[in-house]
Amino acid sequence: MAERSTAAVDVADNSGEQSLTAQADQSTADGVAKNRERDTDSDEAQENTGTGGSGKPSPPELHSGHKLARRYRLEECVTRLDGFSSWRAVDEKLRRAVGVHILPADHSRARSVLAAARSSALLGDPRFVQVLDAVEENDVVYVVHEWLPDATELTTLLAAGPLEAYDAYQMVSQISSAMAAAHREGLAHLRLNPNAVLRTSTGQWRIRGLAVNAALRGISSDTPQRTDTESIGALLYAALTQRWPYENDAYGMSGLPKDIGLIPPDQVRAGVHRGLSELAMRALANDGATASRHESPCTTPEELVKAIGEMPRIRPPEPAFTTPPEYQRTTYQQGTYGRPAPHPGAPQPVPAPPPPLQSRTGKALKWAVSALLIAALGLGSWQLADALMEQGGKADDTNKTQTTDKDDGDKPTAPLKRIPIESVREFAPSGSGIQEDEVHLAIDGQADTAWITPQYKGYANFGNLPQRREGSGLILDLGSVKDVSRLDVSMYRSGQTTEVLAADADISAPSSLSDFSQRLTKLSATGPSLQVELKEPIRTRYVLIHVTELPEDGSASLFRGGISEVEIKG
Repeated sequence: MAERSTAAVDVADNSGEQSLTAQADQSTADGVAKNRERDTDSDEAQENTGTGGSGKPSPPELHSGHKLARRYRLEECVTRLDGFSSWRAVDEKLRRAVGVHILPADHSRARSVLAAARSSALLGDPRFVQVLDAVEENDVVYVVHEWLPDATELTTLLAAGPLEAYDAYQMVSQISSAMAAAHREGLAHLRLNPNAVLRTSTGQWRIRGLAVNAALRGISSDTPQRTDTESIGALLYAALTQRWPYENDAYGMSGLPKDIGLIPPDQVRAGVHRGLSELAMRALANDGATASRHESPCTTPEELVKAIGEMPRIRPPEPAFTTPPEYQRTTYQQGTYGRPAPHPGAPQPVPAPPPPLQSRTGKALKWAVSALLIAALGLGSWQLADALMEQGGKADDTNKTQTTDKDDGDKPTAPLKRIPIESVREFAPSGSGIQEDEVHLAIDGQADTAWITPQYKGYANFGNLPQRREGSGLILDLGSVKDVSRLDVSMYRSGQTTEVLAADADISAPSSLSDFSQRLTKLSATGPSLQVELKEPIRTRYVLIHVTELPEDGSASLFRGGISEVEIKG
């Protein structure tokens, strides 16, 4: 019976994950250091040609409609290469699309593929396309992963042209942060290219094939952090210039001209952001080109994240407003109907007033009308004054009654309205979640359900585990930027050390503490509930309830916490 791989975190024994790079075939180690030559269109072009007589085991005889584990129905083969195949499939149990990699159990890479898939599943970082199953049965090894129908490959995005500076900044920032988290857990990608980077419909960047893509192709590296960092530099270079930063054409893009070396992106294309251009050069292995810029190279994703943090933040472009059409007067105006419109620029004739009445009858009529008007005005004024005097006392009494209830300077305020929370996810800056399948319980409107942490032993700061050194908590996504005035948080247990932070309005998909620059409360121990009432509303889309220490759980050496319900108003 197949055993499903999960990413659940154990309480006290989750301090490390196994590294993948030593499990790959050593026969390709020399070729991986120059992965920029492997990752070309010619490599991708072989994906539908079979094994090409390589002598490796042939993939199982599979076809559309075939089922694995009586659950995964194969729909379309998207890759067939080097003894394995990749498919778009349907999980009939959960009624969702999935991706599946399949290879024979006696394939030389089957063991390393299984190990890579299970290690990737343990990471559980939402910035990566998740591994859902890794199984060996009936002489077949298969790996099931998420399928994102609303996501677009970077390859497709760049086919339309280079990315704007803000989009390129978001891409390199999110990809670098995700890869830094993976390497902290001992996982490398080693095949990070435009086909492996996806942008979702919400603007979040995600990475697919962590560890698994390299294992499928037998790729390894003696310097996995340097390899992945250089790949991120190549992604940024391509995003800024729509050119692949090596001599070979790849991923639908032209390579650089031969014999000129690696030139900075701002020399390849006019208008490239100078800071991003320098960042790409620092990440790429460029034979000393960074020395001319007096900047040290970035050799790990962590160093790249630090370099991005030192850059001035790139703001999103201002929305473009179209100029309304100029107001046009119609010709249907007094004195012009039925006449031709005057020529533009011609002087407009001023209509003469009607001549005054000149006869004796006219003069008498004028005097009579004037007398009647004066009499009417006098009578109206007397009646108005009399009415005001009669109502004056009542008005004074009314004013006195009103002033006793409310000061003159007070203004009525509109009642706050509840802001719907579109989604919620765990705050996991290390990339390792703890109870991600329960986060929805904190916004389900039921006080008797909660997102609850595991029980940690010995230390209140989440067991003093390295991956929990920044604590945990929940990131609430309001769907769009809103004016937030109040938060009501029901805690699962009193005594949790908590703070509430918010991201700036221009932040997209925040994942680290540095992304939440607006502090709404101080870090302190909280009771059974936490109320935040702001004097002035803040503009944000993302709110972080950050928990750093947990209360005791029935014993002086056991600790547990959580969040029962969150409500946001504005």
